[in-house]
Amino acid sequence: MKIAGKKLFVKALKAEGVDTIFAYPGGVITDLLDELGKDGSIRIVLPRHEQALVHAAEGYARATGKPAVCLVTSGPGATNTITGLADAFLDSVPLVLFSGQVATGLVGNDAFQEVDMVGLCRNITKYATMVTNRDDLGRLIKEAFYIASTGKPGPVVLDLPKNIQTAEGDPDYPETVNIRGYKPPEGVHIGQLKKAWKVLKNAKRPLILAGGGVNISGAQEELTTFAEKTGVPVVTTVMGRGAIPTVHPLFIGDAGLHGSYACNQAIAACDVLFSIGTRFNDRITGDLNEFAPNAQIVHIDIDSASISRNVVVDVPIVADAKVALEKLNEWATHLDLMDWARMIEKWNSKYPMSMPKDVGLTPQAIVEGINDIFNDDEIIYTTDVGQHQMWATQFLSLDEKKQLITSGGFGTMGFGFPAAIGAKLAHPEKGVICVSGDGSFQMNMQEMATSVVEHAPVIVCLMNNYNLGMVRQMQDVYYGKRYVATCLKSHEEDIEKGAPVYVPDFMKWAESYGIHHIQVTKREEVIPALEQARKWKDKSTLIEFLIREDELVLPMVRAGKATTDMIL
Repeated sequence: MKIAGKKLFVKALKAEGVDTIFAYPGGVITDLLDELGKDGSIRIVLPRHEQALVHAAEGYARATGKPAVCLVTSGPGATNTITGLADAFLDSVPLVLFSGQVATGLVGNDAFQEVDMVGLCRNITKYATMVTNRDDLGRLIKEAFYIASTGKPGPVVLDLPKNIQTAEGDPDYPETVNIRGYKPPEGVHIGQLKKAWKVLKNAKRPLILAGGGVNISGAQEELTTFAEKTGVPVVTTVMGRGAIPTVHPLFIGDAGLHGSYACNQAIAACDVLFSIGTRFNDRITGDLNEFAPNAQIVHIDIDSASISRNVVVDVPIVADAKVALEKLNEWATHLDLMDWARMIEKWNSKYPMSMPKDVGLTPQAIVEGINDIFNDDEIIYTTDVGQHQMWATQFLSLDEKKQLITSGGFGTMGFGFPAAIGAKLAHPEKGVICVSGDGSFQMNMQEMATSVVEHAPVIVCLMNNYNLGMVRQMQDVYYGKRYVATCLKSHEEDIEKGAPVYVPDFMKWAESYGIHHIQVTKREEVIPALEQARKWKDKSTLIEFLIREDELVLPMVRAGKATTDMIL
């Protein structure tokens, strides 16, 4: 007995264990939405914009570790997802996006809301294809979920023409996948791993560099055990933060552009850099000719294309971080590294990661207040992108009860708030806190409606400096303090005529959505505000922290220089 494509679509989602789908309606996907509605077993979340829809799905996927599912219409509905797809691709987020398409007979005819979604997505997804034959629908959906979640995870796009959704065809959904040419690694080359261990155990100044791949593979416990067994200190990338508890004595901090002095000095001085799950992007390496110049480099990564692409390594190992670390822990023994530890401690003592404590309401005071008030809670943190993101990654305390979700590779403003909503939908029992800035927040602030309607309360800690702070900082340091197109305040002539200094009034905005809201202007107000926000469980809370316009994220590596050439 044959069934319509829309029925197989719902059957496939249920077979894949999908319980939530992030969807925005439109003409060519109405059949799919109708079928989902008739079935009723899958929750349909309706965000207010398709870019935010994908970011919410990213938050859901990263909070659960399983592929999130998106459904959008053709044309602008599909193109609005491009930024989110690129973000998911660069941060290896498992995600399957179904985009509606005009009927196959109209493809190429400039039909209403027709766009070549496959062509647009080819370079920002793991795989993108259009279903042109109803009999291929089940197989392609199965392959989409498999590709998205295996190997190096990432987004997959299936373009579904209108007529494929209604056409009758095979009712069966396949249970297995066999894709010629796509065989993600499952084990680890023991010979290479033994070689890596031999290099490490003979080192005098070894250093572990942990990237986002450790968190993606769920290898935090294995990494911590490996560090403890060997005594090797650990630095992380921004995406790797949380791979080892931030209070652990072997954790030094984050490396790179805004990393700590001790971390960047340690990378420059180490004789073995044992890197796991990082692609060595430019924000970590600085001048490639000066990166870890004295070190033998071991690189463990699930993606063979990432190895020796940016930094030529001595011992390449293609493997999942968890699989490799589990095997390494069978061999690991303690190394005598006291002299190395003392050297790192001297660097830490000389230039600790800290802001002045006598200048009022600082970002560090805000983040440390969050650490104090939510210390014992299970929390998922998200951030937007900008100065606030760097302050959060510098000062947030993370352990097995805390998770950080941020946009690393693409650096997408507007990511944090919808991602927080997605994370809350995934784990309603956990607290979710979004650290944002006034520029980033306004990119997707309309999603407060989604938070309210979907009963997904989050706490937004909004650092408001009336500017696009990260670019303003660049103008401050490199462009002679010429602040062009970064000030978000009203124009001077308008203020003189009675216009407000800044719009919007975030307190009135919050009131319009019926959510809790607090404005903080003094350091001593931080803790009471956070304590109050922690008590409110019924709906979202916005805390607006009014910080100085001239705050800088420091340390900062000078543009194009070695990571040891820092503004401190």
